[in-house]
Amino acid sequence: MTQDELKKMVAEAALEYVIPGTIIGIGTGSTANHFIDCLAGIKGRIDGAVASSNASAERLAAHGIRVLDLNSAGELSVYVDGADESNHHLHLIKGGGGALTREKIVAACADKFVCIADSSKLVDVLGAFPLPVEVIPMARSMVARELVKRGGQPVWREGFVTDNGNDILDVHNLDIMEPARLEQDLNNIPGVVTNGLFALRPADVLLLGTEDGVKKIT
Repeated sequence: MTQDELKKMVAEAALEYVIPGTIIGIGTGSTANHFIDCLAGIKGRIDGAVASSNASAERLAAHGIRVLDLNSAGELSVYVDGADESNHHLHLIKGGGGALTREKIVAACADKFVCIADSSKLVDVLGAFPLPVEVIPMARSMVARELVKRGGQPVWREGFVTDNGNDILDVHNLDIMEPARLEQDLNNIPGVVTNGLFALRPADVLLLGTEDGVKKIT
């Protein structure tokens, strides 16, 4: 099976976590897009969705799915999103698509976070995928120096601006042995909006697409 077919498989499996009559949160990226397309088939069962990016909001609206502002929606029954990496504790690296801040906000409002990914995303130690850090533009160089002090090699994602109007530094060469501790440490650097570690609020369920079907990790 292709990677795209594996993503579609887990997207379909995630539909069982959709609670009828509730508002759900939707992530961003290729796997989340498959989930949005699958959700269109049962859109009449939900009251609407909150998107973690402008791109996802547009895709939801194109399917005729009601898109709500998070401030109006309040708590969400479930948040479904992909990941760039996951360890066996369901700590994640996210933000390859640049929506990490809004993804983290929407995930924090959900009763359950269901992560959907193909099997290549499961790793023993996070960090092979560069860790995205969203920064206020004026602080980019200062934050980069702080990241170097922590053993990382930050690279400015030139030509990219987040939906919040900020820059992203992709941090290479990190072996992340204590994800929650590093997440908190990086967030304390002045100028950092947030980073792509989802360890303080990890996924509750990881659905992995494999050649043998969907594997569930909790």
